[in-house]
Amino acid sequence: MSIFQDKYDVIVVGAGHAGSEAAAAAANMGMKTLLITMSLQNIAQMSCNPAMGGIAKGQIVREIDAMGGYSGIVSDQSAIQFKMLNVSKGPAMWSPRCQSDRMLFAETWRLMLEGTPNLDFYQEMVSGILIENHKIVGVKTSLGIEIKSKTVILTNGTFLNGLIHIGDKQFGGGRAGESASFGITEDLIKVGFEAGRMKTGTPPRVDGRSLDYSKMEEQPGDENPQKFSYSDKTKPLTKQRSCYMTYTSPEVHDLLREGFDRSPMFNGRIKSLGPRYCPSIEDKINRFADKDRHQLFVEPEGWNTVEVYVNGFSTSLPEDVQFNALRSVVGFEKVKFFRPGYAIEYDYFPPTQLKHTLETKLVEGLFFAGQINGTTGYEEAAAQGLMAGINAALKVQEKAPLILKRNEAYIGVLIDDLITKGTEEPYRMFTSRAEYRTLLRQDNADFRLTPKAFEIGLAGEDRLKRMEYKKESSDHFVQFFKETSVQPKEANPILEIKGSEPMKQPDKMFKVFSRPQITDEDILRFEKVKQYICENDLDKEIVDQSIIQVKYSGYIEKEKNNADKLNRLEDVRIPEHFDYDKIKSMSYEAKEKLKKIRPVTISQASRISGVAPSDISILLIHMGR
Repeated sequence: MSIFQDKYDVIVVGAGHAGSEAAAAAANMGMKTLLITMSLQNIAQMSCNPAMGGIAKGQIVREIDAMGGYSGIVSDQSAIQFKMLNVSKGPAMWSPRCQSDRMLFAETWRLMLEGTPNLDFYQEMVSGILIENHKIVGVKTSLGIEIKSKTVILTNGTFLNGLIHIGDKQFGGGRAGESASFGITEDLIKVGFEAGRMKTGTPPRVDGRSLDYSKMEEQPGDENPQKFSYSDKTKPLTKQRSCYMTYTSPEVHDLLREGFDRSPMFNGRIKSLGPRYCPSIEDKINRFADKDRHQLFVEPEGWNTVEVYVNGFSTSLPEDVQFNALRSVVGFEKVKFFRPGYAIEYDYFPPTQLKHTLETKLVEGLFFAGQINGTTGYEEAAAQGLMAGINAALKVQEKAPLILKRNEAYIGVLIDDLITKGTEEPYRMFTSRAEYRTLLRQDNADFRLTPKAFEIGLAGEDRLKRMEYKKESSDHFVQFFKETSVQPKEANPILEIKGSEPMKQPDKMFKVFSRPQITDEDILRFEKVKQYICENDLDKEIVDQSIIQVKYSGYIEKEKNNADKLNRLEDVRIPEHFDYDKIKSMSYEAKEKLKKIRPVTISQASRISGVAPSDISILLIHMGR
């Protein structure tokens, strides 16, 4: 008799950031869900840096939270430092980031998952998938156990045929101290999937007691820290731990170069591509030979541990080369290693083989999320896991899928980029990838996404009510600016200091405050504004949101209009089995790309590399448009 007698609605393979969010989403939508992992002790492990958020990534964490995902709450509850990055720039660029307590982060995730109804756990390696008539029916474990399910989500991270490199040594592994996973890649290739190899790396972990912080630059958190989650389940930090910054030097670079002939990246043993925007230290020295130093961020791994993460020193050089070079860094003269850095190669599947739901085109009911799709980063993985969990649940419920558009969420940009353009190197999200980033700010993710999540049964009523209260309060505050006049004698002293044209007669606050020279701090100096905030007991989140609506109204309106125009093309759907070969006047390259990607809409087709505007015009004509 099998230990698994019941059929599951959703099986999630892998319990990293993608798998954890996928399992939580599916279970919270009422699905009977099983989370299978090779180690229950390592659920949601931070394999690389102990931090969440950052440029564009922080926006993704807030979007996940707005939809009822767990990453924001876990990040707040395990944070040791919080910073809002890019505050000197416009609000579209503001990006929250926190340093995390690595052990507390994983523990919090596990306890939240264990407290989630409908979710079962099992520890073992999944060695194969069960397919019948191009449809998923379950998975098979290394013990030969077959577990049946209506849908399966693969979130295998770096474990699929993982190979770790340190200098001229190499060994199988999914990450340090854990074995690789075998069997799934081979099953997928048998049914026609295309696979590739990617690599990523991690720096050494060192003993903080052996460092001299007095020689480094202290990097404290924000004076008034905020938080990720929109819910009231978390509070901003009241105490924080500092990070530190130091630099490499020409001497450090020379010591590292001595080991280049033993580096798997330079001697040809690693042929796969690594993340362009998070290069190894040897790659930085090689690519930026004109620079005589590079920043290193010294990040504590938690509240109480002495383990330290050396951000900026990712490497696969031999351990003795790593050690000697690091000992020449200022503040690291007596450094002791906890473990050396390493590179890891792993299998991935080009994401053009997926639909926008993250369901595979070849096998019905099979979903991919995370690094298996060629992405890098906890946040990108978690976002995909959330959407795969949601769409697997909706598929089981026989409901319409949830697909976020590019003007609705960074998550929509991420998935559309992967599905439409594919990736040959680890994909990382940036604000520059989003053409509507003024709409996709970190402060309004709940306005954009909580109603959608509530509609599908993921975000609770408490979240919806909280969002509605915030929106109503913000709308009233904006209306106050539109209706309230400001006198020249009150505004001109500030305007003159800022080099802005003085007022000659009273005018509405909305108009005066939209001047580019006027800052948020300037607005908050006006007595009527301070009085309104006090009388209505507005918190910082509502105040910030309202002021952004006032100061950037022109930009926001313009971007909304552009999005509306392009959304008209999103509504022009291409028949599922459209025969592109019948179009004689279209370029050969465009036909091949369109046949491979099978875009769902004209708008998606227009974003495919190699498809020209003239090809889109021809396509529209053949569709009778």
